[in-house]
Amino acid sequence: MTRALLPDLSPWKASADFRRLWKSGLISNFGSFLTFVALPVQLKELTGSAAAVGAIGAVELLPLVVCGLYGGALADALDKRGLIVWTEAGQGLLSVVLLVNALLPGPAVWPLYAVAALSSALVSVQRPALDSLWPRIVAHDDMPAAASLNSLRWTVGGVAGPALAGVVVAYAGLGWAYAADLLTFAVSLAYVLRIAPSPASHEAAKPNLRAVAEGARYAWSRKELLGTYVVDLAAMFLAMPLAVLPFLADELHAEWALGLMYAALPAGALVVSLTSGWTSRVHRHGLMVVLSAAGWGLAVAAAGICGNVWLVLLLLTVGGGFDMVSGVFRAAMWNQTIPDELRGRLAGIELLSYSVGPQLGQVRAGGLAAWAGVRASVWSGGLACAGVMGLLALCLPGLMSYDARTNAHAVRMRERRAATEV
Repeated sequence: MTRALLPDLSPWKASADFRRLWKSGLISNFGSFLTFVALPVQLKELTGSAAAVGAIGAVELLPLVVCGLYGGALADALDKRGLIVWTEAGQGLLSVVLLVNALLPGPAVWPLYAVAALSSALVSVQRPALDSLWPRIVAHDDMPAAASLNSLRWTVGGVAGPALAGVVVAYAGLGWAYAADLLTFAVSLAYVLRIAPSPASHEAAKPNLRAVAEGARYAWSRKELLGTYVVDLAAMFLAMPLAVLPFLADELHAEWALGLMYAALPAGALVVSLTSGWTSRVHRHGLMVVLSAAGWGLAVAAAGICGNVWLVLLLLTVGGGFDMVSGVFRAAMWNQTIPDELRGRLAGIELLSYSVGPQLGQVRAGGLAAWAGVRASVWSGGLACAGVMGLLALCLPGLMSYDARTNAHAVRMRERRAATEV
């Protein structure tokens, strides 16, 4: 019984490049989460404004949209490893900027927004290359297992990074958090350089607006894929509480718990990842996506209502677990059904679906907190999320009925992969 719950390690055992990319992502994510906590804390210290912290999402939005779509076209047309290498190096340079600014006698506010925007652009170019590389180095039937292992990689950094960041920022200073992030980018880059090149497929289109439009037309023709995008956009826009966590910690008289609050969401995701063996035996992926998103909303709503910091931490952890379940099955649907020649462009669209929501959600949470109060911002968003998921379940029959065993696109991709592996 216990073995059935443990993560399926088949992708790890079968592919050396999967192991290298997994290790690179673990190290890089760990450092990125340090900055993820340090940057809003620094903004809070410099401005004292919840709206100013929430505005991080606004400055990240335009680069995310533009570079995410074009980054998907680049991932289909260029060597994927090369894109990952250059964008990882660029992220390291941005960490240098944050470090230098933090060490100044009077740190400026504008570099924080500038780095947030440029980092959003680099991540938006890198993620489609990463997401389209996984299906090339992992067997088709191992995609759910790979999605769970990738989630585990993200959540380990997501738990350790924010928890450590809270201590580092409080006792050592912001500069140490940014310096540690810089170091992790250097180590991550060393792993990525050892991955085999992954050139464009012969059918790949040139990276232009026509290629982007072709990917959008394909996505529009796949209503079950559209459903996954809509569900994630709504869940993150309505219920993502990250922008107001520094203020929630103050309101609960638990400033010491800020790092734990940031770590709670990935901690819940980590629990799911460590017990993800069951995900390979679930085939109704669309149903799980919707139900999990509703559970996320209800958990966040309860966290906003509670006045006890330990219950808040527990509920945020539960919410992170629900969000991870939704993410695992979204990734499985995407990776098992999208043709290789379109994978980068669709990964760019997917990036928008799971990134635009949190960015806009930060603006929503910060603005509503300034108007109605911090806890009202949290609980109202969570309840709205759960209600919208009920409506989407009625409006998206294709998503609710999706079955990986019988879906025509999944069957076709399974046959194509089997033919190339013979």
